[in-house]
Amino acid sequence: MAESIPHGVDAAHDDHGDHHQQSFWQKYIFSTDHKMIAMQYMFTGMAMGLVGAFMAYTFRMQLAFPGDLVPGFGLVTPANYNALVTNHGTIMIFWVAMPVLLAAFANFLIPLMIGCDDMVFPKINRLSYQIFLLSTIVLIASFFVEGGGFGGGWTAYPPLSGKPIYNLTPLGCTLWVIAVGLEFIAFLLGGINFITTTMNARAPGMKLYDIPIVIWMIVIASILFMLSVGPLIAGAIMLVFDQTLGTAFFDPDKGGDPVLWQHLFWFFGHPEVYVVLMPAIGITAEIITVFARKKLFAYKTVLHTAFGTGVLSFTVWAHHQFISGIDPRMANVFTVTTLLISIPIAEMMFVYIATLYGGAITLTTPMLWALAFIAEFLIGGVTGIFLGASGADIYFHDTYFVLAHFHYTFYPIAIIGTFAGFTFWFPKMFGKMMNETLGKIHFWGTIIPFNLIFIPLFVLGAAGQHRRIYDYTGFPELAKYQDVRVFATMALLVMLAFQLVFFYNCLISWRSGKKAGNNPWNSNTLEWTTSSPPGHGNWKELPTVYRGPYEYSTPGREEDFWPQNVPN
Repeated sequence: MAESIPHGVDAAHDDHGDHHQQSFWQKYIFSTDHKMIAMQYMFTGMAMGLVGAFMAYTFRMQLAFPGDLVPGFGLVTPANYNALVTNHGTIMIFWVAMPVLLAAFANFLIPLMIGCDDMVFPKINRLSYQIFLLSTIVLIASFFVEGGGFGGGWTAYPPLSGKPIYNLTPLGCTLWVIAVGLEFIAFLLGGINFITTTMNARAPGMKLYDIPIVIWMIVIASILFMLSVGPLIAGAIMLVFDQTLGTAFFDPDKGGDPVLWQHLFWFFGHPEVYVVLMPAIGITAEIITVFARKKLFAYKTVLHTAFGTGVLSFTVWAHHQFISGIDPRMANVFTVTTLLISIPIAEMMFVYIATLYGGAITLTTPMLWALAFIAEFLIGGVTGIFLGASGADIYFHDTYFVLAHFHYTFYPIAIIGTFAGFTFWFPKMFGKMMNETLGKIHFWGTIIPFNLIFIPLFVLGAAGQHRRIYDYTGFPELAKYQDVRVFATMALLVMLAFQLVFFYNCLISWRSGKKAGNNPWNSNTLEWTTSSPPGHGNWKELPTVYRGPYEYSTPGREEDFWPQNVPN
């Protein structure tokens, strides 16, 4: 990879040249400051996370106690159940994982970690969030229209999603597609900013290999999103035409092909896993190097592996379609590519373990989350091998084994990765330290029940339990597992209850926590060289970079860290 010296930052944009007093509306509602936009994405994503969690609580209670009134919701009808499951999946992926992991952390970290005052296109950045907020409003509105929210599954397979007579949610279905389309537009605009800012606005002296790995991961994720989402946007427009204009792109009754949608969806859907995985992997790298006081093992290998993983991610989509009727010879090809992509991801996890080896490890709350990410994601990766093999997948397809595997990959990414990053950068975001005791109570109160929820679901899936059934009492061969369903649901209730500890910790730490100072973790990267929280424009004088970001425990130095902006 050719290394280049970045351009100067003076011409990045002129919106922050005038640091005049801002009104409430300018500062908090129509801000172009990357930090405020990061907070807007962060808190919108967290609010939607609460909506998604409430949906999970409601349909898990229905599964554990079928037909009983659910406290806070009431009677769950089959239509309610379908809408809750569909929108839980949709929200947690598109309205939680993406806005928090990609948009919020990218907005907060990129200018601060590469040493510039803001994104290069601040008004596009603001427009990105506004379109995302509009998509959120459209999705929420879809719950309240006639027929209720869309209930055809978060993958929206036609003909179920194409015909109101099948999904019984005529308007909710169309609003769902429009909301997802708007969300994609928002992230396309955001991705343009993330890539352009990183390539063109780095601090003087920061070469390509001096960029912190989390920033590289965000850039790679943005590229993957841009390259993969186009066909699905086209497919979404075709689906809306089928729903509203009577076209038949996916309608088999009129000569359309419903499997075409599956190809378009999963050509985007599988790279999408890596779109949210990459930032979480990057966040983990930043944390383990700080709290192991070790240089990141094989920085360049991790970076090149991430690019290779991104390329491979475009060759595995049809492993979601082994039973859709695709040519068995092609199924063999996709089995091989699916197994291949497990190699670079496993390599990155083991590189992280090598980074930890011999380190002076401190088990702070962020470090616990980072270690949990590695452990839980490895379980998700190993169980995915069963589903990548076409023969085994025929049995496991659409069972709770798939669901458990999926949550062992996405929960570490979306939830554990978020908690890791949020607790690590909380001092920089708000200028206060989080309460460590409450942080660790929240950690253990989340991780233990998480495993108690989903390990039993592997057992249910292996026993053949299909995942799209509203009430298992009608299936005598599955009814005997009711105690397992109740156990998993009770574990979910415990996990949700412990989230109150997190919000309480955030509140009291923000109001009365210990002042953080500029660099409470003794870290090397540039965001820790400015005030906590950073002011408008980030620095009074933009920094200069002299080395890479992971020079910890360097022989001959009195201190065990060496900030990037400190001259030799």
